[in-house]
Amino acid sequence: MLNTPKKTGLYFGSFNPIHIGHLAIANYMFEFTDLDEICFVVSPHNPLKSKDSLLANHHRYAMAVRATEDYYPFQVSNVEFKLSQPSYTINTLTVLSEKYPEKQFVLIMGSDNLNSFHKWKNYEVILKLYSLYVYPRRGSDGGDLKNHPAVEWIDAPLMEISSSFIRNAIHQKKDIRFFLPEKVFAYIDEMGFYR
Repeated sequence: MLNTPKKTGLYFGSFNPIHIGHLAIANYMFEFTDLDEICFVVSPHNPLKSKDSLLANHHRYAMAVRATEDYYPFQVSNVEFKLSQPSYTINTLTVLSEKYPEKQFVLIMGSDNLNSFHKWKNYEVILKLYSLYVYPRRGSDGGDLKNHPAVEWIDAPLMEISSSFIRNAIHQKKDIRFFLPEKVFAYIDEMGFYR
């Protein structure tokens, strides 16, 4: 019998920091869809975002590893750190598909990202070659691509937690340990990040 390809969900983000909202969405995607594993792809600096509050790549990667290391379906990748900047998803997908031909990659994204997906480099090629598993975000309906055949809507719970909320709360000296995985909270606290 032929080996069926492993279906791998790619969850891209700056993860600055990774928090329970990210993990809950990934957990839902793993348990309630046909995905065999989830890979958190830690993105280097996004040219469209302010760099002021962005921690160094290795710190965000280290936190993502700490957050996921005890749960076998979750992995973390720093593949984009090694690619030319700015990082385009199409380039990352090409590299991963060449490196792991036995895997079938699926993009995990919020409906807010689907709204602006037509601005992504070679977005038509992505839609032709890959599926998108889209979870709801308040105030965005997915735009023109919401009914595209490559788009599958996943009825995941709405997550209102954001990394900017976490950073601002820490800056305001709030104790928000329960919004973060325990090891991530400890790492941030120890390093004095976002204060």
